[in-house]
Formats: sequence, C-alpha cells, structure tokens
Amino acid sequence: MADTDAVTMELDGRIAIVRLNRPEAMNAVNDAVRQGLTRALKQLDAGDHADAIVLTGSGERAFCAGQDLEESAAITTDRLAGWLNRQHAMYQAVRDVSKPIVAAINGTAAGAGFQMSLMCDLRVAHGGVKMGQPEVRAGLASIVGSYLMSLQVGHSLNQQLSLTGELLSGERAHALGLVNDLVPQAEVLPRALERARELAGLPRAAVRATKQRFRERTQAGFEEACSAGIRYQLECYATGEPTRVMQEFLARRQRKDKP
Repeated sequence: MADTDAVTMELDGRIAIVRLNRPEAMNAVNDAVRQGLTRALKQLDAGDHADAIVLTGSGERAFCAGQDLEESAAITTDRLAGWLNRQHAMYQAVRDVSKPIVAAINGTAAGAGFQMSLMCDLRVAHGGVKMGQPEVRAGLASIVGSYLMSLQVGHSLNQQLSLTGELLSGERAHALGLVNDLVPQAEVLPRALERARELAGLPRAAVRATKQRFRERTQAGFEEACSAGIRYQLECYATGEPTRVMQEFLARRQRKDKP
C-alpha cells in the first residue's frame, strides 16, 4: 500500500495504522487530507490487508486541529457548498468503514478532528489532550459537530460546548464518556492497537452488522446536519466574520513565527 504525503498507512500485523500527516499544521484538514483519508479508508475496508484500523495523527501535538485555516479563510460563498460537500464525503468514508476503527488521540482533537474521532468506534486518549468544538470562535456555526455530540452527551452540555467553543481536557472527556480509555501519553497508540485487535478478534459478521445498524440509525440525522451546515455556514460567511477572524489569527501567527 502506497503512502500519500498528507495521509500515511502502515501495517502492525493485521491492524492498519492510518496517520493524518501534516504535523507542521497540527494535522489540519485540507484537500490533500480529505482525498488521502477517503482513499485510504475505502482501500483498507475493501481489501484484505487488515482486520481493523487505528486512526491517529503524526507527531505529539495533535490528532487533528480541525480545518486548515489558510484554506478556510480563502473560501468564498460561491465555493462553500462544494467545499463542505467534500468534507461530508470524507466524514462519510469514516462512517462507512465496516471494519473496526479506533481513534488514537495523540494530541489536540478540535473541530473536524474532534468530529472524526466521534465517528470512530472507540477512542483512546491521554490526559493532556484538548478536545472540542471551537467553530464559533472562528465565526462558524457548530452544526455537524453539535449533531455528533448529541449522540454522545446530553443537550445542556452540548449547548455549552457548541456555543462557547471551549475545549475539554482528556480527563474531562473521559469522565463524560467521549473517551473510552485514558492512558499515559506513550501508551495511546499501543492501547488503541490493543483495542483494535480485540474488536478484530470478535465474530466479524456480528461486528459488521452492529456497526451497520448504528450507521442506519444515525444516517438521516447526519445527512440533515451536513445539509444544514451548508445553509448556516453560507449565512456566516456572508457576514465576512469567518474570513476576518481567521485572517487575523493567521496574521498573528505569522508575526509570532518571524525571527
């Protein structure tokens, strides 16, 4: 199996490790990640190289820090629907995996990264990670993320996290059930591989059918959230706020990075 630049694949026995591979950008999602991850997951699910998948990020800083801000800041209203539909396709590729898929949350999982982790079957993290939905702080509505959180937590907490954009620590996420296993940082990937092997060792048809039923029960809501996301993000982008906020952040980061 060949690696792409933005997403890599390797095998640990019969478990595939798929890495989002933009550590310099905290593994943020851009078009290369969308295409690479979609292709990798479909290839692994259809092939016989692996019995289960672990999804993680390169480096120690981030699992995935969300959308790439340089890409997001350049989006215009006439291109927004196509951009979000490509995002939808990547998310659907994660949801469609019929084999077990475990998230090894090695660092920050925010926005799109948090959402992808919630689409995995199980999540392993360490106490130092930060997780959540900071979209509102970038001028964007929390639509798909708030829907996915509604499958995991109650309405009041969902409102709090979606409206404030605050991030949870690994300990808090574990206490809320958003993380299944909380382990020391060095043990995140080994524990995720262990979990993947455990799931892969179960009767395959039963696991596949159970996953399919979870997907069937939530697919209509997921589709509606993705459609609503286009509508509401068009409204947000029309105000100019997302572009302004993200450009200001990028300018501050550029000044900070200058010697």
